[in-house]
Amino acid sequence: MSEPRSAPTVGQVVLGRRLLDLRERAGLKREEAARILHVAPATVRRMEMAEVALKIPYLQLLLKAYGVADDEAVAFVRLAEDANKPGWWQRFHDILPGWFSMYVSLEGAAALIRSYEPHFVPGLLQTEDYARGVLRSGAVGQTRPEDIERHVDLRMRRQELLARKDAPRLWAVMDETALRRPVGDPEVMRAQIDKLLDATKLPNVTLQVAPFANGPHPGTYGPFVLFRFAVPELPDMVYSEYLTGAVYLDARAEVATHLEVMDRMAAQAATAHRTKEILRDLRKEL
Repeated sequence: MSEPRSAPTVGQVVLGRRLLDLRERAGLKREEAARILHVAPATVRRMEMAEVALKIPYLQLLLKAYGVADDEAVAFVRLAEDANKPGWWQRFHDILPGWFSMYVSLEGAAALIRSYEPHFVPGLLQTEDYARGVLRSGAVGQTRPEDIERHVDLRMRRQELLARKDAPRLWAVMDETALRRPVGDPEVMRAQIDKLLDATKLPNVTLQVAPFANGPHPGTYGPFVLFRFAVPELPDMVYSEYLTGAVYLDARAEVATHLEVMDRMAAQAATAHRTKEILRDLRKEL
């Protein structure tokens, strides 16, 4: 049996979906594919759903049964070998919950990340001291100093994607509450606002603040993130976090609802230009 992982890499998700498509194009049911491998149909389902790493001997048998040409099969296997390699974040497995490992994988593969944050500055834009203050509050359920430092390190590593050559576009909407709530002393907050102002200068970052004065908006129920990918096998995905876990939504109706809410919030929030002015004014108050 293939060995399970705490969370799949995006490469495994993409190849799993391709494998499903190849089986269906070949006109084979999951039970028929399972007989080829001499395994239970559930094993084929787990491969297609990226719940397990793609076992290369199984993959080779299936590609041959699906009528995939030899050169294409060789390329597919190479991609699977790469996809099965642990992501960089898996060295943080001691403090990283499985439900968030998937988030980091998706974040690194996304072409567009749209987020709404009512409570704190988005993790991709936090300073080390601000992140440390958030984590010390018990926001991730861990308060041991050594765990907190590991989480801060992970958060800083995640931020490196914004400076990549193929960096995703980040479009974040924050409630004014996130800026008014003190995390640490005034010096920490000043440095955090300075980092946000620096982020607004990046060509791939759009930042908007939803001011108190603008009243309620459709996203006030809680934070969420919407991912969009360049690869056609991956649909738009919504990530919604709760106290002890998270859900990942990819059903069209659910994603469309979240996208509509995000668009309405962006239209109602301060413009990117006005947001810079708000940040500068807040900086002066500290």
